[in-house]
Amino acid sequence: MSNLNIISQNTESTVVTEYTPVVRKSDAFQSEAELEKEFIRLLCEQGYERLDIHTESELIDNLQIQIQKLNKFVFSDSEWESFFKTFLANANEGIQEKTRTIQEDYIKPAKLDNGTTKNIWLIDKKNIHNNSLQVLNQYEAEGKHKNRYDVTVLENGLPLVHIELKRRGVAIREAFNQIDRYQRDSFWSGSGLFEYVQIFIISNGTHTKYYSNTTRFSLIQNKNSRSKSRTSNSFEFTSYWADSKNRIIPDLVDFTRTFMTKHTLLNVLTKYCVFTVDELLLVMRPYQIVATEKILNKIKISTNYKIFSSPAAGGYIWHTTGSGKTLTSFKTAQLATELDYIDKVVFVVDRKDLDYQTMKEYDKFKKGAANSNKSTKILKEQLEDPNVRIIITTIQKLDIFCKQNKGSDVFNKHIVLIFDECHRSQFGEFHANIASSFKKYHLFGFTGTPIFAENAGSITLSKGMKDKNGIVLKTTPQVFGECLHDYTIINAINDGNVLPFKVDYIQTIKEKDIKDKEVSDIDRDRAMKDPRRISEVVTYIIEHFDQKTKRNADTYVHTLISNVEDVAIRQALEEKERKRIKGFNSIFATGSIEFAKLYYTEFKKQLKESE
Repeated sequence: MSNLNIISQNTESTVVTEYTPVVRKSDAFQSEAELEKEFIRLLCEQGYERLDIHTESELIDNLQIQIQKLNKFVFSDSEWESFFKTFLANANEGIQEKTRTIQEDYIKPAKLDNGTTKNIWLIDKKNIHNNSLQVLNQYEAEGKHKNRYDVTVLENGLPLVHIELKRRGVAIREAFNQIDRYQRDSFWSGSGLFEYVQIFIISNGTHTKYYSNTTRFSLIQNKNSRSKSRTSNSFEFTSYWADSKNRIIPDLVDFTRTFMTKHTLLNVLTKYCVFTVDELLLVMRPYQIVATEKILNKIKISTNYKIFSSPAAGGYIWHTTGSGKTLTSFKTAQLATELDYIDKVVFVVDRKDLDYQTMKEYDKFKKGAANSNKSTKILKEQLEDPNVRIIITTIQKLDIFCKQNKGSDVFNKHIVLIFDECHRSQFGEFHANIASSFKKYHLFGFTGTPIFAENAGSITLSKGMKDKNGIVLKTTPQVFGECLHDYTIINAINDGNVLPFKVDYIQTIKEKDIKDKEVSDIDRDRAMKDPRRISEVVTYIIEHFDQKTKRNADTYVHTLISNVEDVAIRQALEEKERKRIKGFNSIFATGSIEFAKLYYTEFKKQLKESE
């Protein structure tokens, strides 16, 4: 044990708060063999057990030992053979069934020689450090072709994480394609144990990314079908790891010292994967995990210090549009209900359509995990039913409930209130009424566009939410408390999670015209609505639309062909398969519905005149 060197481990946080990259020679670990050797050395320093296993029989023997160790139980030969063939190497089960076993159905009933049954755990999800982690390399498998895998991490003897390495200078996509070939050629061979892999890691030393097993499996399925459409199950949807400040950790050595620490990897495998009803495995991204844990920690700390029903007991998450806030909120709600002192989690949306949309998303993550409601009567039943733990409702229905049920016992329960898109109606009387009704709550908000002092605008006293001292609250921090985590559009563009965009600023109100004058919001609003300004904006858009959206230019989309090993031939085939499209679509955004109507009328007028 003297060679242990735990780099970065924290029992509270899965994602390291701030990581400083390791300083080393730039030419270190150039070849694939050197990368592999250094990677395994770092894992062993962090407490992984090194295995010298290269065949399936050795893998199965080790699996039996690890399952017995976890369950403190020794199988007889006949009991193990029956258990193995029935639950671990069932010929009728594929990747989806094995993923469900790991994520949801990880306790199996073993039939014993004496006729009784015994529950056998494959994973201990409550006490994650009861699970063993082992590492092996150069494992040999033969299916359609003979393959030798780079590095595999076993949890309790099952291969749950597979790492494919390429030497520095080789595109990381080649490692992705290599795993693609393994799926077709040999992961399914023998007892099919490599179909248990949940997470794949690909690296060329310089760049390291991770992704779920169904990303790879669904890509194979798409290639074998007639459909040519690209889905999210492709290389573009692999993810970088990062620290809590959203700084990516691409280097393999740095990635190993953060993502591959035992605490982090076990947490990701046991807590931060979601197996959807569509049988897709979603592995959460670092910023989603950070946000979830920040909220949970806030609940725990404020409960310990008996701080409730104030901004100090909550906070808000600033995650940009398209970053997966619904998944983050779902996982947060799910884990919050596991805290024995929390009675309910109420997820509040602004409108009925958002209520329905959120319910559909939650149902995709886990059928029946949350309860929506069509009326305040049903909402009342759900709030007063101790068995209903997660509720999705609209702010309007919750407001009506609060007004009509002043003496309800639920107001004294320990509640977590999560407001989705909390910038929409967070300062209205609805919100104020809800916040004053519940006596013991934590209030959290999710938003892509928080309101700060500089953009609060003219929120009137009648619409503003007032605190206990009668002060009108106008900003997101005033209502929800501190920003627990942010992931802005800039972070998302840098990570490749959203498409980049270019901003052209066309000045429509000249500063010299308003210089040295006190301009009220009413005057500015009148200037923005001026028919001459609206006419000029519409004229500019019509004149430049083709140019900005590249309507007259050909753009080519390439079809990825990865099952051809020869690079030159593959590139030639991809060039042959490319498709030509013309231009891009566009979205026109305005500050309000009233503005949209004015622009709509002007567009119709000018387009008719131009005919």
